[in-house]
Amino acid sequence: MSQEQSRDIALGVDTFGDVTADADGELLSHAQVLRNVVEEAVLADRVGLDAFSVGEHHRDDYAISAPDVVLAAAAARTERITLGTAVTVLSSDDPIRVYERFATLDALSSGRAEVTLGRGSFTESFPLFGLDLSDYEVLFEEKLRLFSSLRSEQEVSFEGRTRRSLPPTHVYPKTARGSLPTWVGVGGSPESVVRAARHGLPLMLAIIGGPPARFAPFTDLYRRALSEFGGTPQPVGVHSPGFVAATDQEARDVLFPHFKANRDRIGAERGWGPATRDQFEAEVDQGALFVGSPETVARKIAATVQALGIDRFDLKYSNGPLPHEHLMECIRLYGTEVAPRVRELLA
Repeated sequence: MSQEQSRDIALGVDTFGDVTADADGELLSHAQVLRNVVEEAVLADRVGLDAFSVGEHHRDDYAISAPDVVLAAAAARTERITLGTAVTVLSSDDPIRVYERFATLDALSSGRAEVTLGRGSFTESFPLFGLDLSDYEVLFEEKLRLFSSLRSEQEVSFEGRTRRSLPPTHVYPKTARGSLPTWVGVGGSPESVVRAARHGLPLMLAIIGGPPARFAPFTDLYRRALSEFGGTPQPVGVHSPGFVAATDQEARDVLFPHFKANRDRIGAERGWGPATRDQFEAEVDQGALFVGSPETVARKIAATVQALGIDRFDLKYSNGPLPHEHLMECIRLYGTEVAPRVRELLA
């Protein structure tokens, strides 16, 4: 990565709309969490961050199942920040409807919409929408192929296994800029990395465990595959969880019980053991948790940018029931102290 690219690093935040607790430890309603997420987007815009993204889930511990609606509310109250997803579960949605919704968001936000497409790490949307998990791979492959063709905003047609044939047709609305910015979210499998390159789409790499530098083979593979497919260079981003507070110790102490609550709930579904404080500390010190004071988090982000040659870093600032007040302070520190320091370190 050149110095000029380093100075141009984009810094964003994202959230899954985790159901958070109030000051007494009581969980908030989904309705209040959704309103709070919009307030978090407003703050991210005000402190100068580049992007605000929301995930999609269909379960009781996350409030956001309709990202485009949440982002539309945020669009009405923000001015410059890019609004996108982390991720849209394309496998269980209709590519044409996704394109229509986000092209509409793009118009309402005056050209600030983007979408990150993925298969998602949860599968609850498959039975919910009457889909068969045995079609997991073919659903994403075919739907990504159709979505990629929609990005030309010209007449498209489609033949595949998972939907009726689409005769030549146009999809509306068209975007003012002629295409919708689209990323592919990848958890770290080589096949997924190559798929993103084959479609010529930017790569958003979810690094949620282990040292970020160990993912360098994936970013290298992506760039080689792009070249071999004859594509033009595309941005590469990283999404990782973290939390910023005034000091390293405060950040660790505040985050851990909420991190553990979230991890243990998911772990119980997947056969993992309970998370320990030692495991948490190790992930903060050497792994994918970007937790600490503004200086500590900025240095870890800068090191990740340099190790992987990335163009964007998104901090997943929500962590289980961690209260809204802490999330707001994290966003404030990330925008006013972490982001300027990252750019200073990379310049």
